[in-house]
Amino acid sequence: MDTEIELKFLLSDNEVPLIPGLITQFAKTVSNQPARNLKNAYYDTPNRELRALDIGLRTRCCDNDCEQTIKLAGEVVGGLHQRPEYNLPLQSVKPDLMAFAQGIWPHAMQVSSINENLFPIFSTNFIRRTWLIETEQGSKIEVVLDKGEVVAQGKVEPISELEIELVEGTRDDLFLLADHLINVSGLRLGLYSKAARGYRLADDKPLKPNKFIGFVPLQAGATQEQALVAAVNYGIQFVQKHEQCYFNKPSLKTLKRVIDGITLIRHTFRLFADIVDKTTTEHLRSEFKWLLDELVWVENAIYLKTYTSKRHAYYKKINSAPELAQVIGDLKDVQPTATDIEDLFHCPRYNRLILTLTRWLVDKEWRQHWDQKALNAAEQPVCDVARGFFDSDWRNLKAQLPEDQALTKTDYLRLRHQLENTLLSGNCLGQLYDKEERQEFRMPWIDIVYGIYELDTLSYLMQLCQGQDSDALRDIQSWLEKKADFLVSAMEQSRDASMNGLPYWR
Repeated sequence: MDTEIELKFLLSDNEVPLIPGLITQFAKTVSNQPARNLKNAYYDTPNRELRALDIGLRTRCCDNDCEQTIKLAGEVVGGLHQRPEYNLPLQSVKPDLMAFAQGIWPHAMQVSSINENLFPIFSTNFIRRTWLIETEQGSKIEVVLDKGEVVAQGKVEPISELEIELVEGTRDDLFLLADHLINVSGLRLGLYSKAARGYRLADDKPLKPNKFIGFVPLQAGATQEQALVAAVNYGIQFVQKHEQCYFNKPSLKTLKRVIDGITLIRHTFRLFADIVDKTTTEHLRSEFKWLLDELVWVENAIYLKTYTSKRHAYYKKINSAPELAQVIGDLKDVQPTATDIEDLFHCPRYNRLILTLTRWLVDKEWRQHWDQKALNAAEQPVCDVARGFFDSDWRNLKAQLPEDQALTKTDYLRLRHQLENTLLSGNCLGQLYDKEERQEFRMPWIDIVYGIYELDTLSYLMQLCQGQDSDALRDIQSWLEKKADFLVSAMEQSRDASMNGLPYWR
């Protein structure tokens, strides 16, 4: 058995010729191996039983040599992929699971039954160039450049990937090489394997953005440290998924999901302050701020898109005021383009942020400043402290929501950040609790957050109306005020309904 420890990059045709020079600059010695034409087929059952177990089964032929490979469930942290891998010579046209040692399979897996129902799902065919390098510190790293295509059900997607795999030595050298490579504008860290892409193509399930942040998957007995790792890793993959979604189909809402992922990671640092010293995250937090500043325009851009959508009531109102329509049009014209955003996701600073965050997680850098108190906190079951986290959030929120006082539009707008953070704690730790009770308690508060967002949409339009004097604009402002009053009334009803509910964590 081998365990792959590799980083994956996606690159364009413009970057391909630069790779040999970059490798030579970094390495002490370089061994250039002959290019190979690899033909691969991936197998599963009609019910995708291997896929459900996160197992990949592949046959690979090059010239007259063929092998079969099993990749078992591993973990992906940022761009770092770690998976157990088993290789055997292929004795026939079809792979044979029974040829592998029976001890490798997950408990209760029906190996014989699955083996009888295997058939090819998709293929990947590519030219592979390989370099084996030795670093100054003596580590050996395999660098692989794959150019080709994924083929399934008559559909084709291009493959253009660079993978660096640690063969021998320290992970430090792998990250140093990665940092060297991302200095090339255009190289970006990749999340999805060829197999994942092939399954999506074969099953006609394109990658789609999430509608919500969702909940970090947690085991009931997880420690605080394990919950920290799970939440940060979830956030990294959430960001990378929506980065890829944006390349597939540019969308403002997809960019908002990227922002959500970064916000979740930042919140996780604060949530686990007992074990994450600020000094270990100072640089990361600074880079998060830079990225969020780069994307700060996204929310206003979503508002502007809402105003100009024929599906919304705003459209007809705004068209009755040509001067306002002109202002909105001018603002949309100066927004960053899809190409600008793709350049951001390709730039070295962004990819270095993802790489640094990945390394922070893999190397457990938060442990650098641990004392005995932090060590004890890290080993404590997260379910034992989650209630304290939620109770603290709940007390702070209720202090801003006196039951005997009606809230105004301004009150709710001020409340947005705190309420969003309270809900983020639930995204991080809510998986520990009953799903139905959690959903019942959170739903009114989510409705209030949506209401606040709608108030922000109204407020921004009111700002655009200011400084101009016309009957049409006065009519729009009056309409916006009435709409805001209606929203506040609905939010007050949601607040009344939720204040007396039993918190799901109790």
